[in-house]
Amino acid sequence: MTTTKLKPDWAGDDLLSRVVNRAIQTPALYALMKRQARQVMIKTAEKNGVPWRQTCIDLDTPKMRQRLEALTNPALVYPDYYQVPFHAYSEGNLCWQAAFEAAPATYAMALRIWPQEAISWQAAQARLRQSFLAVLDAHGPAQVNDMLDLGCSVGISTLSLHRHYAPRNSPAARTVGLDLSPYMLAVAQAQDAQGEIAQWVHAAAEATGFADGSFDVVTMQFVAHELPRTATQAIFAEALRVLRPGGALAIVDNNPQSPVIQALPPVLFTLMKSTEPWSDDYYTFDLEAALRAAGFESSVTVPSDPRHRTLVARKGE
Repeated sequence: MTTTKLKPDWAGDDLLSRVVNRAIQTPALYALMKRQARQVMIKTAEKNGVPWRQTCIDLDTPKMRQRLEALTNPALVYPDYYQVPFHAYSEGNLCWQAAFEAAPATYAMALRIWPQEAISWQAAQARLRQSFLAVLDAHGPAQVNDMLDLGCSVGISTLSLHRHYAPRNSPAARTVGLDLSPYMLAVAQAQDAQGEIAQWVHAAAEATGFADGSFDVVTMQFVAHELPRTATQAIFAEALRVLRPGGALAIVDNNPQSPVIQALPPVLFTLMKSTEPWSDDYYTFDLEAALRAAGFESSVTVPSDPRHRTLVARKGE
C-alpha cells in the first residue's frame, strides 16, 4: 500500500533539505542559482510565446512611475519578512524589475503544470484560474458581491476573480486588489485598462484597514508559500474579521502532497528553494489547522490541478 507523504523530502528538516539549504547559504552558489532560476523562467516563457522582454519594455514608461507615486502609502511599514530577496530579485518585490516581469513569470508558471499538453500560455493560464474558481464556486457563498484579493501582485488574479463573478452580480460586484508592493500595484492598475477593479490598495494583508464584515469572499492566490507561518496566521485572523457571516476565504497554492511537486528533479527544487525564502515554513505548515485555530467553522481542501491545492474556509453564519 502506497502512503502519501505529507511534504517533499527537499522541504523541512530532512537530510536532503538541509543539504540544499546549506548550498543556498553559500554566496557563490546562491548567486549562480539565482541566475539559473531566472534563465529557466525566461527560456520557458519565450519558448512558448510569452513576450517576456517585450512586456518589460512596454511597461517601462514615465506614466508608470506616476502611478507608483499616487498608489504608494507613505505611512506603511514593511514587515521584516517582506524585505528579503524573492524570486531572484535582491530587493524582492519592491522594485520595477519584479513588477515588470511578474506577468510573464506567472504565464510561464501555468505552462509547467501541463508539460505534456500542447496548449498555449493563454489556455494554460485560463485553466489554472478556472480550476481554482470552480472549487470556490462549489464551496463558497452562493451570493458574491464584494471581493478582496490579498497579495494581488500585478492583478492577474484580481481581474480573473472579478470577471468570474461580475457577470452574475453586475453592477453590484466590487473587487479590491491589495498588495505590499506599490510597484506591483502600479502595473496592476495599468493593466486594468477598463477600470474594472474598484480599488488597488497599498497595505499589509495582516492589517487591511477595511471595516468588519466588508467582503463576501477573500482570496489568497499563490501567496501563502511566500510567507512565514506567523504572517499567514495573522492574515487568516484579518480575513475572518473582514468577511461577512457565511463568507469564505479561498486559498490556492503549491500542494505539498502533489506527486509532481514531491518528485521535482534536484536541479528544479534547488532553484525553487533558492528564490523562495519561506519554502520550508510553508511546506511544513498545516494550513487547515491554522484556519480552524483562526476561527473558521469549516474548510475543504481540493487538489485543483496536478501541482496545486485549493482551500475554501467558511466563516460562521
